[in-house]
Amino acid sequence: MANMAQAIRLALHYAEENLELKDVFGEDVGPPLGGVFTATQGIKSAWNSPLDERGIIGCAMGIAMTGDRCVAEIQFCDYIFNTIDLLKMVGNTYWTTHGRMPLPLVVMTPVGAGIRGSVYHSHSFDAWASRLPGWKIVMPSNPKDAYGLLLSAIADPNPVLFLKPKALLRVKGKEMIPGEPEGDKVLKSMIDAPVGDRSNWKPKWPKIEDYRVPIGKAEVTRQGEDLTIVSYGRTLPICNTVADELQDKGHSVEVIDLRSIYPYDWQAIKTSVQKTKKVLFVNEDTEVTNFAEHLAYRVGQELFYEIYAAPRVLAAKNLPGIGLHPNLEDNTVPQKPQITEAALDVIGQQP
Repeated sequence: MANMAQAIRLALHYAEENLELKDVFGEDVGPPLGGVFTATQGIKSAWNSPLDERGIIGCAMGIAMTGDRCVAEIQFCDYIFNTIDLLKMVGNTYWTTHGRMPLPLVVMTPVGAGIRGSVYHSHSFDAWASRLPGWKIVMPSNPKDAYGLLLSAIADPNPVLFLKPKALLRVKGKEMIPGEPEGDKVLKSMIDAPVGDRSNWKPKWPKIEDYRVPIGKAEVTRQGEDLTIVSYGRTLPICNTVADELQDKGHSVEVIDLRSIYPYDWQAIKTSVQKTKKVLFVNEDTEVTNFAEHLAYRVGQELFYEIYAAPRVLAAKNLPGIGLHPNLEDNTVPQKPQITEAALDVIGQQP
């Protein structure tokens, strides 16, 4: 099974062959490195930009305004904050021109904790991104979704933020990407560059197929009756594990992988909460002005008379950064024990 970095690479290759993707660029995105997480290795349209985040976004805007499709990478989302004004301009251009100037660009950036990146390489960006009207925002939790969401993002006439969970980029999937060859070693031998001299290396791409995950469509990853957990990205697999373990203890937990932060699948959330009557939102952005607070607010506004407990948000502590020591990181962003404790607490509340 492909890992998420390989899935992204496969999607970029498919897009440059079939979806008129013209440019993939950013810091160290081109050869020889192919991205700090190797997600652009072997992509023929990939090239290296200067170390200039504003220049990267500005260049992407220009390419997209000509009608060409591009994927621009900000090497870590921790360094995207000095581009906020440009991101806002990108988001409003399609709207202010009454659809006459689409911006078919994707900004791809690794987000979140899980790699012991300390203060400068552990930020999340989903809450900030949700405050940029005009953008679509997606965050996969597994390689197959990463492949399908990236193809949908590249084909979309709107600007799309593709947030890659840093901690999941090396995690193998449980479902095969259409056209992916059998066997991990086979795929690795075909598309992973060797260590050392890569000057003569070229990938041997498998005959991968078109597969799209619709932007704005969530997925129910576990069925349950006692509690709904809504998550995405790095924390989603942990929530699945918590649901499985609680199932063995007699608690039935439904898990929703939101996949798209905007537009989000309110109908999936609503249907599940109407069934379970209780909901826990989990992500790793900071707890103050967290995107899940909006979802919890909407549950309270629209489903107040149908729920048996107050909507709960479990997110990262509102600290300036994440410490380098594993204990500091693990005690800053939600881990399995905290998710389990919160789930049991919400389940235990009586109407």
